[in-house]
Amino acid sequence: MDFNQINEFIANNLLLFMALLVILAMLVGGELRHRLSKVKQVVPAEATRLLNHEDAIMVDMRTDKDFRDGHIVNAIHVLADNAAGKLKKYSGRPLIIYCSSGQQSIKLGGDLVKQGYENVSNLKGGILAWKQADLPLSKGK
Repeated sequence: MDFNQINEFIANNLLLFMALLVILAMLVGGELRHRLSKVKQVVPAEATRLLNHEDAIMVDMRTDKDFRDGHIVNAIHVLADNAAGKLKKYSGRPLIIYCSSGQQSIKLGGDLVKQGYENVSNLKGGILAWKQADLPLSKGK
């Protein structure tokens, strides 16, 4: 395939080519954001190690109903708008933030780092990954 054919293909499929560029930029941008973030990504096995050996705190930021339906044992339930104040007494301990899939909690983790929290992790895959790893959940408050 020569360069003229590539140019002709792009010209004939301009919208598709632009969509491809946008998707690639989003993928690369998201990956760069994760890698440059001071919030570590941890899988359930690493989160368990942090809980057992480094006295980490699990922070559930899902809705009240989702929390009652099943949360990680001894997790603290906070909503994004009041998280920093509610977590102040745990500022010296490792924090592992989680939501349903790990996408919203990464943002809260970044906000906590900006507010001075130093050891903040995001549970990669959220509660769904925890359940998939067949780890225990607690129900109720």
